[in-house]
Amino acid sequence: MSNDFAVQTPHSFDHASRWLADAGLRPTRQRLALASLLVGDGKNRHVTAEGLFGAAIDNGEKVSLATVYNTLRAFCEAGLLNEITVDATRSYFDTRIDDHPHFFLEEQQKLTDAPADELEITRLPRTPEGFDVARVDVVIRLRRKG
Repeated sequence: MSNDFAVQTPHSFDHASRWLADAGLRPTRQRLALASLLVGDGKNRHVTAEGLFGAAIDNGEKVSLATVYNTLRAFCEAGLLNEITVDATRSYFDTRIDDHPHFFLEEQQKLTDAPADELEITRLPRTPEGFDVARVDVVIRLRRKG
């Protein structure tokens, strides 16, 4: 299994169950299995639906890719994850839900946290009438020199 996910243990399932309960989500078998892979060890991570699907299959979970997508969307709607879109074909789901910037390593197709204390946004454009800014996502795309 990929190092990008928590190892499923009784402790990881307990942690995942509390994570779901705190958000008011019913801990179905599939939600609990996916949540334990995402947050079972308490670490923050950036995952794709495909990566989580692969980790679930590697752990013997019977789950479809559509179910993984639906579950990740439910986690986002409950405020447990943020979806970070890096291009038209790829989204990452971030377990760290505070406002912070990201680096996207293009060659590795990897999203990582960037130091928030080094980012300075001095002004945002005026919003259209009737709208408020919900969130500002900052993704800094990186590629190797040369």
